[in-house]
Amino acid sequence: MSDFVSDFWNLYVIVIVTASILACVVLLIVQGKATFTPGKTMGHVWDENLEEYNNPMPRWWTWMFVITVVFAFVYLALYPGLGNFKGMLGWTSVGQHKIEVDKMNAVVKPLFDKYLAMDLKAVAGDKQANEMGKRMYLTYCMQCHGADARGSKGFPNLTDSDWLYGGEPEQIKETLNNGRMGVMPPHAQLGADTIKDLANFVRSLSGLPNDSVRAAKGKEAFASTGCLGCHGAEGTGMHALGAPNLTDKVWLYGSSEATIIETITNGRQNKMPAWKEFLGDAKIHLLSAYVLSLSQGAK
Repeated sequence: MSDFVSDFWNLYVIVIVTASILACVVLLIVQGKATFTPGKTMGHVWDENLEEYNNPMPRWWTWMFVITVVFAFVYLALYPGLGNFKGMLGWTSVGQHKIEVDKMNAVVKPLFDKYLAMDLKAVAGDKQANEMGKRMYLTYCMQCHGADARGSKGFPNLTDSDWLYGGEPEQIKETLNNGRMGVMPPHAQLGADTIKDLANFVRSLSGLPNDSVRAAKGKEAFASTGCLGCHGAEGTGMHALGAPNLTDKVWLYGSSEATIIETITNGRQNKMPAWKEFLGDAKIHLLSAYVLSLSQGAK
């Protein structure tokens, strides 16, 4: 309720809840005062055989309404349910969640501490640690990188040996802890012809079909327009800047001429969120080890 700036919704909930309970009370009172003639019909007939009789509610049904009303009043006195009223017990879903989390942490903390004290490469080789890391991956990471960790357009494949920011244990932990912000600035100012030349040169670096004349012009533009400042003179990229290697077969957004032209023209922005505050050191350590283990078979 603290998200709302007026008391309207507080009063709205109180009125709706109270009215619902009172409706049950009124029904009981009306039924208690009504006159019934068991066995007599009300004159309403459906499908020739189905008739409405003037009978009172069954006793068990009446008691169910009584129990419901009594339970509702007791519940609303003890627990939150009437707008901003927190209940006499002071129970909250946030508090209950914290209790459950604390219980679970008490059980798993010794295991997390055990792995946190181990070298990341050793944890990556531990079967139980990898199972724990895999469950965390499927909870927090698969939405972007896929259930098989092979990524998709704009999201890196974690199972190969290609790393934008480096694949050493500490570099992986740094990525998970603090996130990454990848930025390829737009270069529309270069003009369509030069950009097409650059696209053909970039394709030539990785052995893809290209226009050799345009590629030769693109090589000159690659050096003169500052592309090598991020991707290096040989186009092999720089981990420190998150600049991809342009000479391999790995393409984050695609390798077609049209896609490369789009990248150069409009630039790219891609963010990997930081997880340190949410997961904590122990879980980051396990998750980093699992990610490391995914690429070890590719080396």
